[in-house]
Amino acid sequence: MPLARLIDAAQLADRLQQPNLRILDCRFALEDPQHGRRSHEQAHIPGAYFLDLEDDLSDRVIPGRTGRHPLPKPETLVARLRAAGLNDDSEVMIYDDGPGAFAARAWWLLTWLGKRSGVYLLDGGFQAWRDAGGAVTSEPSCIAPGSFSGAPDDSLVIESEQLAERLPGPDLTLLDARALPRFLGEQEPIDPVAGHIPGAHCVPFSGNLGEDGRFLDPQALRQRFEPYVDAASAHRLVAYCGSGVTACHNLFALCLAGYPLARLYAGSWSEWITDPQRPIA
Repeated sequence: MPLARLIDAAQLADRLQQPNLRILDCRFALEDPQHGRRSHEQAHIPGAYFLDLEDDLSDRVIPGRTGRHPLPKPETLVARLRAAGLNDDSEVMIYDDGPGAFAARAWWLLTWLGKRSGVYLLDGGFQAWRDAGGAVTSEPSCIAPGSFSGAPDDSLVIESEQLAERLPGPDLTLLDARALPRFLGEQEPIDPVAGHIPGAHCVPFSGNLGEDGRFLDPQALRQRFEPYVDAASAHRLVAYCGSGVTACHNLFALCLAGYPLARLYAGSWSEWITDPQRPIA
């Protein structure tokens, strides 16, 4: 079965009473870190459990050593997912405000921990749910702890040292999920150094979505990625972005398009630039 799966609002509404369903609310805003938690407290899909990008889906930042959103410690993340009620056989529905970047981060983390089936992204996110007239509540969800037993798959990640050793090289295809002005170094609103990793291709994650804010169909996504990767070279693919979040959106879209899951440079640009000896373009 494919790793990347979408669910629409009507399909989710039909499953709300399913006993093994777990819903993860991953709303977040980089410019307002309390946005997600505040939004969840105001209104969320019934039964949803809130996971914060910085508190739950990332580890502590170490200035000068890590990127802005380091991968969480596996044992800590497993504990958070158990608190969210997850079991190994749970069906998991993940949403954010709509574009899917933070939901895709949670999807990738579950995949990294070995949860390879029964995980869905709500296409269009919370906005699509509201537009469809889906029920919402401000009441805290009463969730019994689960027994999820995930373990990390290190083959899905590449470290900065490994990446540096492969630059430049024909066995590496780098996809940068940031917008073109940041990739070119013309604008850099977040990180102290502008530019990109040499040899990378700019493939902004926003291009995975249509004008309605929902994912393009698989064929359109395949056409989008074909200039950079084919089935024979998918093993050479590495995705990155500013901090390892929106790169997961590209990885999810690649899987929707039928490609195998590629590797993530989790530290991404914000980690790459912590070492002035690393090349930039």
